[in-house]
Amino acid sequence: MANFNTHLSTAFIMSTTASLVVYKAGMVTSIEFFLCAIVGTIGGLLPDIDLENSIPTRIGFNIIALLVAFGAVVFWIAELSVVELLVVWASVYAMMRWGVLMLFSSLTVHRGIVHSIPFMLLLSLILVYASYYGVKNGAVFSWFLGLFLFFGTMVHLILDEMYSVNIFGLKIKKSFGTAIKFFDKNQKKSYFALYSAVVLLLMFAPPYKVFWQNLTNPITWQILKQNFMPNYLSNLLS
Repeated sequence: MANFNTHLSTAFIMSTTASLVVYKAGMVTSIEFFLCAIVGTIGGLLPDIDLENSIPTRIGFNIIALLVAFGAVVFWIAELSVVELLVVWASVYAMMRWGVLMLFSSLTVHRGIVHSIPFMLLLSLILVYASYYGVKNGAVFSWFLGLFLFFGTMVHLILDEMYSVNIFGLKIKKSFGTAIKFFDKNQKKSYFALYSAVVLLLMFAPPYKVFWQNLTNPITWQILKQNFMPNYLSNLLS
């Protein structure tokens, strides 16, 4: 499989390029362009969260632990003293950083259900919900965030499959076919629950019609065509 630096750099390049195209097509603002690129890059590291000692796992759980601990402090800030709030912060951080990580690691194996298309689709939909209902972002931007997260995860999975093939030696490693998975017959119940959750989220998802109209609007692609190349080069080729 590809290493951390390869996943990080490739996801960053691909996500930044894709978000730049979306921005030049007039579908997102400059700030949203930046956030889409970041989310896509994070998506490029996400499938390896099932690897206990991986860099994405350590960084990811550390960030989650900090955010949850901060949220707990904000929730209790009016009721508790400074000392009590510090205890709450430390306790919640330790529970999330090590307790939840250990539980997650014990329930998952690398390239198991976490390393699959439906699981990444589920995480992307959760992000759409969090952006639209939680942060109160617009529907179009919320769907773009979910799309870029899923795009980044696909970059990761495709890279892992590519690295499973030794082109020069014309050999295929045993890991080939384990990165991009839609189903595993050995985990039928888990995949059934996973697909059920995805369908349920899609049924009650934020409105997507405006998002789809942005993608399919001919004016959008006309704007992109005008901004895709320098004017002098466009005139030269036309």
